[in-house]
Amino acid sequence: MKNIVNNFTHVISLTSILLLLTLTLASCNPKAKPETANTDVTTGIKDQDAIIITENQFKSGGMALGKISMQEFNTVVKANGMFAVPPQNQADVSAYFAGYVKDISLLPGNKVEKGQVLFTIENPEYVQVQQDFLEAKGRLSYLKSDYERQKELMADNVTSKKNFLKAESEYTVTMAQYQSLKKKLSLMNINPNTLTGENIQSVISVVSPLSGYSTTINAGKGMYLNPSDVALTVTNTDDLHIELKIFEKDLPMVKKGQQINVRLQNDMNNVYKGVVHLVNKSINAQSRTVEIHGDLVNDEEVQLFAPGMYIEAEILTTSAEHPALPSEAVANIDNDFFVLVKKDNTNFKRVLVKIGATNNGFTQILNAADFKPNTEFLTNGAFNLITE
Repeated sequence: MKNIVNNFTHVISLTSILLLLTLTLASCNPKAKPETANTDVTTGIKDQDAIIITENQFKSGGMALGKISMQEFNTVVKANGMFAVPPQNQADVSAYFAGYVKDISLLPGNKVEKGQVLFTIENPEYVQVQQDFLEAKGRLSYLKSDYERQKELMADNVTSKKNFLKAESEYTVTMAQYQSLKKKLSLMNINPNTLTGENIQSVISVVSPLSGYSTTINAGKGMYLNPSDVALTVTNTDDLHIELKIFEKDLPMVKKGQQINVRLQNDMNNVYKGVVHLVNKSINAQSRTVEIHGDLVNDEEVQLFAPGMYIEAEILTTSAEHPALPSEAVANIDNDFFVLVKKDNTNFKRVLVKIGATNNGFTQILNAADFKPNTEFLTNGAFNLITE
């Protein structure tokens, strides 16, 4: 019985020693978490909106501070359109006379000069026109002489009035034929002053009415062209302008001289400046839109574009100043907008703000009155810190 009691006492002692050893090891555990800088020591509640940025983090991250400032914001009218040329800078070329295309070597995009031969056409009827002209020219010299002689005889009462009127009529009719045929030859690009029986031709040339580029080619070698057929189109792009369409509700806001910001459909980052040149006073009955014409401010940029190129534009109408921060200082989290406000050298606080318009890299702060005038904000590098 005594041995049993001793053994039981020994087991209790070992158990006590093991328990004491376990408590001692637990008190020495290195994984115990210290209090963070963002924890309220008195309550033990962590401030989720507080962020600490060390001096090294500030410099290595290229961060910057700034204050709310007054910035100019424009009311804009959005519009779509394209680049175009004025009517006098584009010509649909056709032949004045029907014929078969004998020679054409132009391709779309070829540069042409005013008066340059674009293509030639052939027709035996051209020969008849030249023949009629030479015959009228030959008769005209005799008829003029006879008319002047009959006029002198009539004055001396030597000839009858009938003979005089006949000579006058023949001369007048032949002169009209001569002038008419002379004009036709000019339209054929045949010089009537140098035309003789030896240089009559069945082929005539069609020349360019302006300098520019051949943009559309409809004619081909051997094709028969009627006077109404458009053989090709020549376009001069030196005076490229902006053509936009706005809705009728925006018409009262758009005025001549207002600035236009132009962006290409496939390059929305680059902005090209223009100015409103003309506002149409008529509204399209089907689309309920109004045409706006504008000019590029930088003439050198004209070479970057082509007629028909699609563009998106903003017409800057009214402007006003509002308190704002750089857009990079404002972060959007589930349609709520936050900024980082500096509390001291290393502590920042995430604060909810109300925003308005955005323009030229700045965002309007609607509740700017909630902040003191000297309040500093993290204006560069804030987005990643706020959204983390």
